[in-house]
Amino acid sequence: MRIGILTGGGDCPGLNAVIRAVARRSWANGYEVIGVREGWRGMVEHLFAPLGPNEISGILPRGGTIVGTSRTNPYQVEGGVDKVRKAFEQLDALVAIGGEDTLGVASKLYAEFGLPVVGVPKTIDNDLSGTDYTFGFDTAVAICTEAIDRIHTTAESHNRVMVVEVMGRHAGWIAVHSGIAGGADVILIPERPVVLDEVEAEIRKRHGRGKNFSIVVISEGCELPGAEDKGEVDQFGHKLLAKRGVGEQLGDEIESRTGFETRVTVLGHVQRGGSPTARDRILATRFGLKAADLVQQGEFGQMAALHGDDVVSVSLEEATAKLKTVPAEWYEVARTFFG
Repeated sequence: MRIGILTGGGDCPGLNAVIRAVARRSWANGYEVIGVREGWRGMVEHLFAPLGPNEISGILPRGGTIVGTSRTNPYQVEGGVDKVRKAFEQLDALVAIGGEDTLGVASKLYAEFGLPVVGVPKTIDNDLSGTDYTFGFDTAVAICTEAIDRIHTTAESHNRVMVVEVMGRHAGWIAVHSGIAGGADVILIPERPVVLDEVEAEIRKRHGRGKNFSIVVISEGCELPGAEDKGEVDQFGHKLLAKRGVGEQLGDEIESRTGFETRVTVLGHVQRGGSPTARDRILATRFGLKAADLVQQGEFGQMAALHGDDVVSVSLEEATAKLKTVPAEWYEVARTFFG
């Protein structure tokens, strides 16, 4: 049996740990492992390369993905789906590692054509339903928390308001977790409308009681009142973020409203780069082993998922049906420490 592995969407700490685990388990079952280059583009263009012990040696702590990635959607490429189906003449099964978009394609291919696909949930945003946590999230939160800790000292030294923009296009999990862990004074997430008067009031309240600096954490996907929407979208229909991000816009608003000196730090792609945390290495490894087991058992159309401490399988349809957003009770935990 020939098992293909692809990684799609944004890169993420822990991808290589999944690849390693799938390969090791598959070899133990007597299977051949094939790397599919550049995500779904590799399935469209048949970009295959064998993965053996030499290829996966030493990759556990490495960031990124050794097989490459892309945001290609075969359903938006002329003849793309037919070319993907043709690619399965060279593969007996495919392990697709990705977020809602990558796994959404896998789910459709299984539902429409019964193709032998298994999913592994990957996103630093932690917004994939069906699993308690996705690998990559813990690393991103750790990076953001360390950055907020460092920004605290310079904010206090210069009596500044510091705005920290973190990733999270549709869900504010990174902002909430890193904001709570880093002691942020205001946290803004896409799930809640941004009310500039409230942001100003929280900062003024804090300064009014003698604290001459503030930390504001904002998710990149927040929309500020009056912000321009150019209507541009990617292949999966997601709105493209403005080159001048929401953090910069918010910083200008805070400084003009309060008169307090304000600086902005956009953490950007540093959040998804570098070596994964121990937690993400272990979770990614467990997901990879589960995915290989699902292939071996012929349980296709399924995704590895974390429920409590157990790694289980859920249907790809269920996992991609909706985004997992930050519930109100989580945000209320954060609000306790505002101002």
